[in-house]
Amino acid sequence: MDNKDLVLQAAGELFGDRDPAAVDRWVSPDYRQHSSLAADGPEALRGLVASLPVDFRYEGARVIADGDLVALHGTYHGFGPVPLVAFDLFRVADGKLAEHWDALTPVVAATVSERSQTDGPTTPSDLDRTEHNRALVAEFARRVLVGADYSVLTDYISTDRYDQHNPEAGDGLAGFGAAAAKWAEQGKELRYKTVHRVVAEGDLVLLQSEGEFGEPVAYWDLFRVADGRIVEHWDVITPVPASLPHGNGLF
Repeated sequence: MDNKDLVLQAAGELFGDRDPAAVDRWVSPDYRQHSSLAADGPEALRGLVASLPVDFRYEGARVIADGDLVALHGTYHGFGPVPLVAFDLFRVADGKLAEHWDALTPVVAATVSERSQTDGPTTPSDLDRTEHNRALVAEFARRVLVGADYSVLTDYISTDRYDQHNPEAGDGLAGFGAAAAKWAEQGKELRYKTVHRVVAEGDLVLLQSEGEFGEPVAYWDLFRVADGRIVEHWDVITPVPASLPHGNGLF
């Protein structure tokens, strides 16, 4: 069983079957938690799983596997008053879930682009281009997101097609520009400070970053690359909590 299948099996038993005993089968005794929703260690995860309501379910959209890291993108239902779009990132070690990060945001029914926050291509393709695409997105993050050099934006993002899933932005560079101008008027300029992880499989590349968006936030950006340019974008932007139920930090 590869790491992608392992994470899918473990997540299915933990959050699909809501089986607390799955912790014993799939979770490392040294499980390290970064989520704001649970304390550290396997027993805290067991308590979380045991507390899930009967109508809880997870609707998966896509999975990205990169070495010992596996990222899930999907929607949680029954985890609160409204469905939550989520990125979950797991580190696998010795056949067990060893570490976990996540970011969640409410589902928005009416988006500017009329795309949902999770629709679009679901399976990584162009697997032989993984490292090229990783390098492209990492350089884009360094120069444009962190470096704020928007003069080189079209070196990385396609001018022909840029499908947008951020609920407040329209398609294309014009749609992104209009949204960025609106956010700036609201005092929410996009400021990326540090990119913590780049997770890539084929044409899909996920960035986990921290910065500011009117307040300290975690940025999770998923990009799809085609023909050497970014052509699609999904994201979750979530505030950095003032405190966490563990000492591991959000990142």
